[in-house]
Amino acid sequence: QICLSLVKLLFYLAHSPLGSIVLLDFQPRQFVMVDGNLKVTDMDDASTEELSCKEDNDCTLDFPTKSFPLKCSVVGKCEGINEKKNLFNAYRYFFTYLLPHSAPLSLRPFLSDILNATGDLRYGINETLKAFEKVLHLYKSGLYLQKRPLLLKDYISLKGFRVVEGEDYKCWPSYSHLGCLLSVHSAEEAAAICNSQSQCQSFTMTQQRTWTGRPLASFQSSLTDLIPDANAVVYIKRSASSGEGL
Repeated sequence: QICLSLVKLLFYLAHSPLGSIVLLDFQPRQFVMVDGNLKVTDMDDASTEELSCKEDNDCTLDFPTKSFPLKCSVVGKCEGINEKKNLFNAYRYFFTYLLPHSAPLSLRPFLSDILNATGDLRYGINETLKAFEKVLHLYKSGLYLQKRPLLLKDYISLKGFRVVEGEDYKCWPSYSHLGCLLSVHSAEEAAAICNSQSQCQSFTMTQQRTWTGRPLASFQSSLTDLIPDANAVVYIKRSASSGEGL
């Protein structure tokens, strides 16, 4: 969410009515999340000036660990230097820390492609936004899910109930520090996740939604007290339910 919001912001800066805007003091502390969108807190160090040049050799974009040769345009400006500077800073301050983690396994190659392409400045901001939107579409639609045997048939469902919240086994990347609370596309995906975790004996589908609209599922290692909840469904492994005498 942070990376996508940042890319949308940089897309606007690259195509702003004032021209391409560069953030000269590009640091994570310069940004804040407001209602799920990343905002710049300080525009004092923003500039629309693009580096003047006479030849291509005047247009090297230097960073502490990398340098990129750019073209000198016919009007004597280094082509795309503001956009590329913003994008590489996004790569080194945000993408490298946030993109490799927590995505479903089948989506990680797409994020690695974005990471590598922006790290080498092979992608401009237009291509980067397009690539992010493709990953988001695959994620929201469930198209990233690999075909696998249907596992939900191995669970007993109890509609109108949920498990009493409490500390349980932990998983990554959980939305709760108390236990294992994950975003899923469907109850079928939740069943696959539960089957892949040795501790999991049941899971609860809730009405809670993430920023992508996906539901949250809570995974449990044991059957504790159930309480009525009209908006929840508890799924219990048949093997576990027989042991519990359900």
